[in-house]
This record gives sequence, C-alpha cells and structure tokens, in this order.
Amino acid sequence: MVASLVLLALLGNLVIPGDPLEQHLYRALQGADAVGVSDAGEVITSAPLGYDHLGRSLYHRLVAALGLSLSIAAGAVILAAFSGISLGLLAAGRGGWAERLLSLVADSLLALPGLLLVLMVSVILPSTPLALWLGLSLVLWVEFFRLARATGRSVLASPGVEASRLLGFGAWYRFRHHLWPEMAPVMMTAMAFGMANALMAIAALGFVHVGIPEPTPELGTMMVELLPYWREAPFALLTPVLVTFLLLLGLLLMSGSKARTSTAADTLEGARP
Repeated sequence: MVASLVLLALLGNLVIPGDPLEQHLYRALQGADAVGVSDAGEVITSAPLGYDHLGRSLYHRLVAALGLSLSIAAGAVILAAFSGISLGLLAAGRGGWAERLLSLVADSLLALPGLLLVLMVSVILPSTPLALWLGLSLVLWVEFFRLARATGRSVLASPGVEASRLLGFGAWYRFRHHLWPEMAPVMMTAMAFGMANALMAIAALGFVHVGIPEPTPELGTMMVELLPYWREAPFALLTPVLVTFLLLLGLLLMSGSKARTSTAADTLEGARP
C-alpha cells in the first residue's frame, strides 16, 4: 500500500504528464475527461481523477502533494533519527552531566504538544517546506533519543561489550557489532511510526492554513479547499482524504508489523538453550 503511493508520487507525472497549477475554469468540479484514444484503443485522459473547484487536475495535484509531503516527512524522520540516536548513545555512554542535560531537554520538549511545537516553528519561520522539516525534526528526535539511550544503557553494560573493550576494539566496532543489531528493529518501527506522525502533522497544519502556502499542492490544503464543494463533487474531496487515510494506515500497519516481528525474534532468541 505504502509502496504503491510512493511509486505514484515518484512516477505519476511521468506516466501522465501535466501541470498541477494549470487551470481550466470551464471544467471546474467535473469528472475525468477523455482527450484522445491511443493506437491500442485505450482512452487517454489528462485528468484521470477529475478537476477541482478551479479546474485543476486532481490527479496531478495529488501526485505533487504526495511527493512534497513524503519528502518533508522522510527528511524530518532521517534528521530526527540521526540526531536522536547520536545524542542518545552519547548520553548512555558518557552518563553524568551530559546525560542529565540531554534528558532534561528531551523531557522538556516531550512535555509540550508536538503539533504546537511545529506550529510555533511554522509561525516564526516563513511557511516553507524547510520550516516544516525543522519543526518536525525538533519534535521527532526526542523519541529516537529515549530509545537509543535506553538500548545503549542495556547493551553497553553487557559482558560482550566489556570484553570487546578489553580486547582493544574501538567505538565503531562496538556500535556495529553490539549496539546496532539490538537497536535496528526498534528504530525501524520508530521511523515508520514517525513518518505517520509527520504526515499527519503536515496535513493538519495545511488544513488550518499554516502549512505549505497555496497554490502549492498539499494534502491538508487540498482537503480544506474542496470541503465547501463536497455536496457538488464528493469525488473531489474524497481523493485527498482517501489517499491520506491509506498512507497513514499503511505506515501504522508497517510499524506494528515490525514491532511484532522484533518481539517474536527476541522471544525465539531467549528460548534457545
């Protein structure tokens, strides 16, 4: 499900080229239109999903909105994972004042609603993808930090890590052979869940007009634009709503599946004689 939507965002405009900002007011809120027939007898449409209230192709706006939302969310999760894991392992390895300071910052951010933090960054900085990217990263890194710190504490205190330290192996060896194998399943689950949270936040901010400014296509903005016309053209509003729902559902199912797989693997490992 998620892979299909990612492919749509990447290749959708190559399959059916078009401009998401081009307007045809005489086609406002109309369904899909046939503009020609191929040599194979297949009907070629320039707007396979119909048109919005300004006569813009819903298909091309959806493809552009998907690409923008996925790129912002993926960039925010990658930055948050890198910074959170790095700081979490630093806190677990150093301990002392470094751990207390980093934990204080993380707990302070965790006490505030995540959407409020993203909203504050979006208000302070211009409404651009960069502002959303930074705001989401500021919120998401805390979860990765807490997971990395907890895992790091447990693994670094194990006999295997102590033995590798006594044998003279460096920090990179300990990370690659001891820390990362234990952290990877948990972090993959956290990244899938973080992607879902980031996409939901982007859509929510767009819905209240503080996200990506118009006329740039974005899923939340598309919903609020088409909401007044839901009686005249329910298909137009259903398009971004359904795509957002399927994308979030797929990511949440993916995170749950990874968590169950990790738990089952740990159970089997613990059951070995």
